[in-house]
Amino acid sequence: MDEFGLQEPHSLASFQEYNPDTIPDLFASESDHMPSHNSLSCSKDTDFYFAFRLKAISLFLQAQYSCNLDPFIPYLAINYLDRFLSKRDIPEGKPWVSRLLEVSCLSLAAKMKNTPFSATDFQRGEGFIFDAQTIHKMELLILDTLDWRMRSITPFSFLPFFLSFLDLNDQTLAKALKSRASDVIFNAHNEIKIVEFKPSIIAASAALSACQELLPLQFPSFKASISSFQYVNKESLFKCLTLVQEMMVNEGYESTLDTLSCTTRTAMSVVDRQLTKSDQRQNTHTSSTIIAEKRDSKRRRLNGTLCSENSWAREGQNGVLNGV
Repeated sequence: MDEFGLQEPHSLASFQEYNPDTIPDLFASESDHMPSHNSLSCSKDTDFYFAFRLKAISLFLQAQYSCNLDPFIPYLAINYLDRFLSKRDIPEGKPWVSRLLEVSCLSLAAKMKNTPFSATDFQRGEGFIFDAQTIHKMELLILDTLDWRMRSITPFSFLPFFLSFLDLNDQTLAKALKSRASDVIFNAHNEIKIVEFKPSIIAASAALSACQELLPLQFPSFKASISSFQYVNKESLFKCLTLVQEMMVNEGYESTLDTLSCTTRTAMSVVDRQLTKSDQRQNTHTSSTIIAEKRDSKRRRLNGTLCSENSWAREGQNGVLNGV
């Protein structure tokens, strides 16, 4: 899996820098890196899962901005969280379990990216403080639950392949298109409905959305090429594309043509909007709790950086998991 695992969202200079020999394997293996759809849709308390997932995303984004993390780390942490929750239940009456799971998913994602991150320092000011041994035990439980498939196949693994269908010679435009599609993928991950789609379908939908904005004249042929590709389910693609486009309209996404000079969008604003929408779905008590935690999270972020590379050095970084 190493040859196509953990594709960097912004690392490819062109669309051709992918190994075509891995494409069939990617499509064959992507379902192993998804949440169990039946478990999420049938056996889970939807309101609880929705609220918990939003709070987890808020925590992950707090870590991203406080600790200056690569945005792919919180993205990967959400992937771990979704997959874990699709296979295991967590008690609703024990918030410390939820927080331990969140911190451990984030810690694993940082380790997979070989990124200095001190879970101990990050927890300062939080209601629950977990020592390294406790986090380590939860990490092992996550690893076991996910069958040690941590080099997740994500939409970013497929994005260069789908964008290569356009065969663009203008590298500036190519990079802008890839950047816009990457933004769509990052932001779409905050929408709970997106978890039902395969990574390849999400990537294709993001590529199509970006093309429609930047290259509207090429959009019809691009859409036809992707929808006719042998590994793409046309019905699923159009359903996901509709969801992505509705999300972009409802949440006020700006066109990349207007924002090329500042393509990096504050992801916390996406969570803010999701939290606002959740007010309409849940009772006042639950909504107030989420909003209060969001505001507290912002205050802590404004108070200064919570991470320390010295603490990481004390904990040590010896591979994916220390001592495992």
